[in-house]
Amino acid sequence: MPSSFAAHPAETFPAGTPAASQVFTTVLSQGPLTRLELARRAGLSAAAVTKAVRPLIESGYLVEDVDTEARTALGRPANLVRVDGGRALFLGLKLTGDAIFGVLTDLRCRILLARRVPLTDRAAKAVLASTAEVVRELLTEADGYGVRVMGLGIAVSGDVDRGEGVVRYSPFLEWRDVPLAELASVVTGLPVTVDNDVRALTVAEQWFGAGVGLSNFAVVTVGAGVGCGLVVHGRVVAGAHGVAGEIGHVTVDPNGPLCHCGNRGCVEAIAADPAILTRIRELSGVEVTDTTEAVDLARRGDAHARDAYSRAGEAIGRGIATVANLLGPERVVISGEGLAAYDLFAEQIRSAFAAAAFGSAAQCDLQTRPLPFEEWARGAAATAIQSFITEPN
Repeated sequence: MPSSFAAHPAETFPAGTPAASQVFTTVLSQGPLTRLELARRAGLSAAAVTKAVRPLIESGYLVEDVDTEARTALGRPANLVRVDGGRALFLGLKLTGDAIFGVLTDLRCRILLARRVPLTDRAAKAVLASTAEVVRELLTEADGYGVRVMGLGIAVSGDVDRGEGVVRYSPFLEWRDVPLAELASVVTGLPVTVDNDVRALTVAEQWFGAGVGLSNFAVVTVGAGVGCGLVVHGRVVAGAHGVAGEIGHVTVDPNGPLCHCGNRGCVEAIAADPAILTRIRELSGVEVTDTTEAVDLARRGDAHARDAYSRAGEAIGRGIATVANLLGPERVVISGEGLAAYDLFAEQIRSAFAAAAFGSAAQCDLQTRPLPFEEWARGAAATAIQSFITEPN
């Protein structure tokens, strides 16, 4: 598919300095703000804010409105700076083992359209073809908004090197060393950002969700796997090799079941959906085929099913405590498709966390946020927005 697939030529973001990017991201996540408040939150001087804001207003990315209710020190109405969400559009895709979830968002990462396409073939070539279909459809719809699509974000589970745009290993897609950013850019004609799905979700939560305004927090996801995204001192942490935050492979029971990573007793080997199903089958002899059956069995009082979920909750709680002990986040957001069973292990998560958290780490705020896969695709769009703002071409 030719690179002319994308309807419009590339446009670069007008922020020429790190300070300008900082100003814009502060307004994007926390605005509208007065210039004085913007300077305080961004940690910049008033002069630096004025210099940064000017080209952003001239190019239409920021808008300054008069707030008749807010007043300056001299009693005059204060001006509020805000992002014009309609100035640009972005696409986000979440790849799972059996579907592609796609969204079109505005610059403030508000979902305008959502699409889902099933995957019948997990080979990279087939997934790229399906990706092109979703992007084509969303670009066609985007034409009706009259502004450009500036970038595409793709979220994939597993070991993903965002800097290189390479999926090193994705267990659900059974991929190794796939240069996804390059391949997707060729078939769509768009700038492409590829990131681990949990880190992408964490970017969305940091800028637009439960992490807004927090310097240190984590996102823990439970479901087909167990993942963790970390924000430390205001930055999403990827680590030197792109695998920071692998809470799923923290050992919580050295004598526990074998994990696909080769170790025993990992959180994921106890608490991921496949591990729970295996545990129920082993204990009860009942051939449960999916999580819906497992949850129904547990809610009907089956002791073996309830034991499996209780054990999963303890493992998750101990894993979260490890994160709290090491990094001291203000908040941990628990999400993922596994929250459908949250009532079956919520108490165990919190009690195991409280028992294993050291000292003041136990003060960490645990929140649950059930998020559908469209929100994970929104996270992918958030990474595209982030790249556009902070890594202009």
